Amino acid sequence: MLLHHVVEFAAAARPDDTSLIAGQERWTFADLHDRVAAMAATIGSVTSPGDRVAIIADNHPAVVTALYSVPLARTIATFANTRHTPAEIATLLHDTEPTVVLASGAQLDRLVAVLPAVRSVRSVICIDGPHPCADADLAALLEPGTSPSTSDIDEDVDEDIDVDACAWLIHTSGTTGRAKGAMLTHRSLLAAVQNTAICRPMADDDVYLFPFPLFHVAAYNVVHSHLRRRPVVLMPRFDAAETLRLISSEQVTTCSLAPTMLSMLLDHPGRSPQDLATLRQISYGASAMPLDLLRRVLRELPDCGLAQGYGMTELSGNAVFLDPETHRRAAAHEEHLLAAAGRPGPLVALRIADDDGNELPPGSAGEILVRGDQVCAGYWLAPEATAESRVGPWLRTGDIGRIDREGFLYVVDRKKDLIISGGENVASREVEDVLSTHEAVGQVAVVGLADDRWGERICAVVVPAPGLEIEPAELVAWTDGRLAGFKRPRIVVVVGELPVNASGKIDKRLVRELVSGHDHAG
Repeated sequence: MLLHHVVEFAAAARPDDTSLIAGQERWTFADLHDRVAAMAATIGSVTSPGDRVAIIADNHPAVVTALYSVPLARTIATFANTRHTPAEIATLLHDTEPTVVLASGAQLDRLVAVLPAVRSVRSVICIDGPHPCADADLAALLEPGTSPSTSDIDEDVDEDIDVDACAWLIHTSGTTGRAKGAMLTHRSLLAAVQNTAICRPMADDDVYLFPFPLFHVAAYNVVHSHLRRRPVVLMPRFDAAETLRLISSEQVTTCSLAPTMLSMLLDHPGRSPQDLATLRQISYGASAMPLDLLRRVLRELPDCGLAQGYGMTELSGNAVFLDPETHRRAAAHEEHLLAAAGRPGPLVALRIADDDGNELPPGSAGEILVRGDQVCAGYWLAPEATAESRVGPWLRTGDIGRIDREGFLYVVDRKKDLIISGGENVASREVEDVLSTHEAVGQVAVVGLADDRWGERICAVVVPAPGLEIEPAELVAWTDGRLAGFKRPRIVVVVGELPVNASGKIDKRLVRELVSGHDHAG
């Protein structure tokens, strides 16, 4: 099975059912199928198999189309995080060397100074109208009679596509500070979708709301909904008031929300008791659910269940699931279960291993390894990093965990030096590298501090250069334009020296202990 088959089969079975609701746009599965075929034909006419197509836009119906059409054109969809600075996006483009850029006008406005330097680009297409930086706009390209043949997808096209070909190329925050492109294939993405369909099933009348950016691996949830032939309500970005309105007006029954988003909905001053009444399940991930929030949800939304997913970009989505019944057990009298990530889906295997990848005895803590079809094909142009991430067929997650007697996985620490803030992965090394270029910074260590709202807040612990002083607020302001907003430190702590271990390296564990009680916002 290939990604576009999800749309093809849904259009054949339920052509008139709604597939996508986005602002004023309301598409049936027949509409989505036609748009996927048309965009694939257009992209195929200006690319060669294996070319990269960079997608630089906030959530938009054209981006949903591209999830399917770019791989159908035998090319690779690579996604830029629109929260990144133009310089950061330019680095990604130089790494992936796309021949085509699909972008919104707002993003092209931001990239006007850096895009011309990306020599691989042969065509720039604006997805939402004409733009001076674009060769064409998408609507004009897809007008009847102007695009290449948009006939139904047939078996001849399928024969040219390998299920193990890279479909999506999504960059992850690397511990070295340089992002790595995880190569997600048709096989790996559909395996993740199928695992989720088994562990988090959708009903025949479900309506799914998706508020996360489509440039994250979370976009696989859109494919999951379409596999079940259910509509997706797409938001340009999360907004609490608009989310409440859409849930009510579109009779949304299931959605994905970070715990932070869920708190915002419950606390919104304009919320009425009926705004969330249609919800039957809320799925969350990226950070744990605070016990007080869990109990509040069960109290205020008694007919709505909570489901957690544990996964990562390299797993093409979630692989481990904590179901609503376990959440109820946690709220009632088994609070320890709220610390669990869940049980593995039936299409993956887990192993708790030592540094050499050898399986440890039951109950031991060690690195979480995962095996299954949903493991990515490796990292883009990084064979050494790919080899380091594997032990035979097993993926090294970089997380430390243990499995209890009931089969629940607990993530107890991160081997990777990553911070998760508001659902975004941030490499502490990247933030440190930028801060270290400030003339007043002699040494710096960046860590994540627990935060009920954001999961973690980024904290920079700095030692001033000899003879210089550091003003925390000024240092934070200095990072504007040098780091994406979600990567900028929210707390700066100035110290005389950083703790080191026996080898003379900065000890991050001791750094966290040193600043755990601080609240010096910059």
